[in-house]
Amino acid sequence: MVYYMAGTTTIQISNNLKRDLDSFKEHNRETYEEVIDKLILFAKENEESKMELSNETLEGIKEAKEDIKKGRVYSTAQLKKELGF
Repeated sequence: MVYYMAGTTTIQISNNLKRDLDSFKEHNRETYEEVIDKLILFAKENEESKMELSNETLEGIKEAKEDIKKGRVYSTAQLKKELGF
């Protein structure tokens, strides 16, 4: 990773958050900016992977839509009665 520090700022964080950030450091000289950058990159990659649905999920959605079209659904009242609520 290449870092360009066009400007810097100071933020306040709790001691607990600082300890959490410290636990993500791969080495003692790693900066908090590097740690935060890694966490943001991981979060973005994880969010992108959530957007991709598996074939199994897509097939389940397709089946659910067919069930709705063919009336194979229960109202909340029917379901409560069936389950004894």
